[in-house]
Amino acid sequence: MQRRHTTLREKGRRQAIRGPAYMFNEKGTSLTPEEERFLDSAEYGNIPVVRKMLEESKTLNFNCVDYMGQNALQLAVGNEHLEVTELLLKKENLARVGDALLLAISKGYVRIVEAILSHPAFAQGQRLTLSPLEQELRDDDFYAYDEDGTRFSHDITPIILAAHCQEYEIVHILLLKGARIERPHDYFCKCSECTEKQRKDSFSHSRSRMNAYKGLASAAYLSLSSEDPVLTALELSNELARLANIETEFKNDYRKLSMQCKDFVVGVLDLCRDTEEVEAILNGDVNFQVWSDHHRPSLSRIKLAIKYEVKKFVAHPNCQQQLLTMWYENLSGLRQQSIAVKLLAVFGVSLGLPFLAIAYWIAPCSKLGRTLRSPFMKFVAHAVSFTIFLGLLVVNASDRFEGVKTLPNETFTDYPKQIFRVKTTQFSWTEMLIMKWVLGMIWSECKEIWEEGPREYVLHLWNLLDFGMLSIFVASFTARFMAFLKASEAQVYVDQHVQDDTLHNVSLPPEVAYFTYARDKWWPSDPQIISEGLYAIAVVLSFSRIAYILPANESFGPLQISLGRTVKDIFKFMVIFIMVFVAFMIGMFNLYSYYRGAKYNPAFTTVEESFKTLFWSIFGLSEVISVVLKYDHKFIENIGYVLYGVYNVTMVVVLLNMLIAMINNSYQEIEEDADVEWKFARAKLWLSYFDEGRTLPAPFNLVPSPKSFYYLIMRIKMCLIKLCKSKAKSCENDLEMGMLNSKFRTRYQAGMRNSENLTANNTYSKPTRYQKIMKRLIKRYVLKAQVDRENDEVNEGELKEIKQDISSLRYELLEEKSQATRELADLIQQLSEKFGRNLNKDHLRVNKGKDI
Repeated sequence: MQRRHTTLREKGRRQAIRGPAYMFNEKGTSLTPEEERFLDSAEYGNIPVVRKMLEESKTLNFNCVDYMGQNALQLAVGNEHLEVTELLLKKENLARVGDALLLAISKGYVRIVEAILSHPAFAQGQRLTLSPLEQELRDDDFYAYDEDGTRFSHDITPIILAAHCQEYEIVHILLLKGARIERPHDYFCKCSECTEKQRKDSFSHSRSRMNAYKGLASAAYLSLSSEDPVLTALELSNELARLANIETEFKNDYRKLSMQCKDFVVGVLDLCRDTEEVEAILNGDVNFQVWSDHHRPSLSRIKLAIKYEVKKFVAHPNCQQQLLTMWYENLSGLRQQSIAVKLLAVFGVSLGLPFLAIAYWIAPCSKLGRTLRSPFMKFVAHAVSFTIFLGLLVVNASDRFEGVKTLPNETFTDYPKQIFRVKTTQFSWTEMLIMKWVLGMIWSECKEIWEEGPREYVLHLWNLLDFGMLSIFVASFTARFMAFLKASEAQVYVDQHVQDDTLHNVSLPPEVAYFTYARDKWWPSDPQIISEGLYAIAVVLSFSRIAYILPANESFGPLQISLGRTVKDIFKFMVIFIMVFVAFMIGMFNLYSYYRGAKYNPAFTTVEESFKTLFWSIFGLSEVISVVLKYDHKFIENIGYVLYGVYNVTMVVVLLNMLIAMINNSYQEIEEDADVEWKFARAKLWLSYFDEGRTLPAPFNLVPSPKSFYYLIMRIKMCLIKLCKSKAKSCENDLEMGMLNSKFRTRYQAGMRNSENLTANNTYSKPTRYQKIMKRLIKRYVLKAQVDRENDEVNEGELKEIKQDISSLRYELLEEKSQATRELADLIQQLSEKFGRNLNKDHLRVNKGKDI
């Protein structure tokens, strides 16, 4: 007992740590001296004492726990004593093996994890697939829980914890044992399981989902559990980003996990060493990708990354280099040329675009046709075509640059009996060309909707701009055409019923006479007036379409991105702006609506005037006299002064400055990462020209080429083949049903099983080219992660581990010294006994000689 107290005094460090913790235990722990010595020996790695007590003691409870509820196995695992852990695992009915496994995983003790997994409790692997909370139903002490909870959450499984800790080797071991992380159900899932968990404890349910997603998003689990880690990481990042907007209480956590998945994809791409590996990541399974003269890689991963806005992946040098190679396909010499040479090539395409289109119609598969199909040439051709379209819009208005010669109250005609509106509603040659361009662009948009689908088409804002622009052009020309038809009908009436040479003194029906009036007498809803208004809007939208091609340039690209972000900020700002604006507009209208005609100007007397006055006051175009009355109603006038002043302060000083701050913040965000933002926007632009088809721009695409007829015939052929195959399949199903009822049923099924097994074995034994490449990349990624982890500085935990190893070695040396001392004492005793016997024999011999 005295020795025990001495040992405790020597170990005052642990007592100082343990002392205050007793306040957490209401009843305290009562351990026998033997159990205390056993726990101390397990904690400090005293292997000889632990072995001796386990083998010799009959009263020892090896499942006893200390003041913190930890048994000997947990103490040994927590201090990384592998030998002690192995001794304890040999005992039957050992408690808290699951807790010990989680503790070993959290500390990264691979050898101890392997030792614990060799325990009979993990023989079937069921323990690894169930969470501790689910294993409580087994009514055993594999996991131990008390009122205060444990070190780990109840929904944490070994594989989830290993993934959280980024323990690659442990994750690999657990995956080989059959452990998997089950993907949580959809947030809006209404199954019985989710409903019950949500009803019982919604917070715990949300935390369990979060822990599962943390495991799924870890680089260790992504790299070792999936056959296609890149695709899995991209889809998971999008799912996490979507959940960040749904579960707003965990928004930052989900965004962090989404960014973690994106960083994993970028890290894998960064380890590529040749073009084959880059193509494998960008295109998916390269076995099915054919890059010939007529086909390009699908770039499915890049399209997915653009859709999910994985900007660093798309802007990575490896990805950009591959895209640049495809951009100058069949034009490899142009890539290294100067800007002047490229501009000269663009100018040549501009001049010869009609001739190039004719050549492509005649021979689409010739060398010239392949050159025109290259993404760069397609981009130049479409840009030149759109530039010509904008030029036509300018030329169409050039005759009015210096003002119209005819005033709104005047009319003019080509001959006396001509109706004025027939003259004004006729389409000019420039307008006819504009209509052809619009029809070509509409046909191009229809093909894009057919290829991408309506849902994907609507997701792109530029497509919405194109749709709106073309719709307004169509509405404008339709209204203009309707006005022309009505005017033509009036002209036919005049030609048939009017006999005079002039229309000045002729009495015409009102519906015919209307088309002879000057512009100042037209109805506000006249189709021509509506057509002109819609046309003006369409022209503005057409010129704004130039911003679509700006990302092709490094200087203008970031500016275009900043402009787009500014538009988004303005839309956000408009919510607050409209609330404040409507409040003051209605308030000022209620104040001055009774004083119509009693003010120096009509401001605020109607809703329309109230809107105009408040809107233009933002830009300083309204006067203070707008609130002054002619009568001596000072109370109303003073309230008007106060409200108008508060409005100007709120709008100009507060809200407008807040909008400026928002715009400045967005610009700074773009500027800080301008290179990534620009390359991402440029890749989106490039990708729209990588797909097959749509080689010729508007309006040359209106004329079907021989290639179009060829594709139509091939599509009809494929439909017929599918139809024949479906009929053959139905016949095979009927044949199979007949065989099932015949005497060959068993033989047929056996043959089918053998063929399926053979196919499966071939698939398993012969990994695809893509799988081999991904295996190489993942090996590099895991090795790099382990090297980076090993290169970290020695931390406090590693120093503690060294101390524990030294302590364990000390106990072993003391045991060896004690054993050597005992062996020496036994040897001395044996020698002394033997020497004593020899002395007795000599003494007896001497005494016998004396007697003789």
